[in-house]
Amino acid sequence: MTKQKRAIKTLGEIALRVNNLSVMQEFYQEVVGLELLKRFPDSVFFEIAEGYAGHTQILALFDRSKDPNYKGLNPEKTTVDHIAFAIDSAEYEPEIRRLEQLGMQVRTAEHAWVHWRSLYLDDPEGNTIEWVCYDGAII
Repeated sequence: MTKQKRAIKTLGEIALRVNNLSVMQEFYQEVVGLELLKRFPDSVFFEIAEGYAGHTQILALFDRSKDPNYKGLNPEKTTVDHIAFAIDSAEYEPEIRRLEQLGMQVRTAEHAWVHWRSLYLDDPEGNTIEWVCYDGAII
């Protein structure tokens, strides 16, 4: 089987509709540690990483209360499970300690089949956030 060239180079952005824009902005800025790119009255944009060809990888938060027609996600149809951010393996343990010092309930897991180590927590609106790193020592 020949590997075909694909057009997709990287993830461009993730967007969440949120109930409390200010609380969610503070969480992603102070707890997750994302850099604020721009705050608008009804949205917030954070940089995840440099990205590709001039498009920064972004996490966008949109205030759902400003759209009276927004009905929310249908849990019977959506497949969204969590958002994952890659970190260096050397930052894994220090990040657990930092998050616990902030009062976060951190859950951990090892995914031996890909040699990944993960930590998880929930944001203020219940979205699961993952920090994941490669660890060749995991068997």
